[in-house]
Amino acid sequence: MPAEPTTLSFVDKPEFQDGTGPMDAAIAPEFLKTASGLRYRVLRKSDRKKPTADSTVSVHYRGWLNSGTVFDSSYERGEPTTFPLRNVIAGWTEGMQLVGEGGMIELWVPSRLGYGERGSPGSIPPHSTLHFIVELVSVK
Repeated sequence: MPAEPTTLSFVDKPEFQDGTGPMDAAIAPEFLKTASGLRYRVLRKSDRKKPTADSTVSVHYRGWLNSGTVFDSSYERGEPTTFPLRNVIAGWTEGMQLVGEGGMIELWVPSRLGYGERGSPGSIPPHSTLHFIVELVSVK
């Protein structure tokens, strides 16, 4: 099994050209790490309603692998995606609870909180670290 990266490369602000909303002017260059190993940084703060693990959320997002290969993007589809947080990978269930409605977060999801040893056939190899930019559109 490939080891999780021990150092992280940072950019001050990720740059995307396909519809990602505005980010805060000052973004911390370092990622914070939760007890589970999820790494994150808030790209746009919001004091509005935060989801719980039982919430249904609407989000715009982009997901990519360490190689930079994008494996999924609601931006490319042109509309947000809605789903219950209980029905997604553990890294998303945990990470989405860290940002309020209208906020944006960058997630660095270790394999054990993603698709693990099985991967997702056709798009995500086994043991992959996953990266996401997520805009929390609404919480129900």
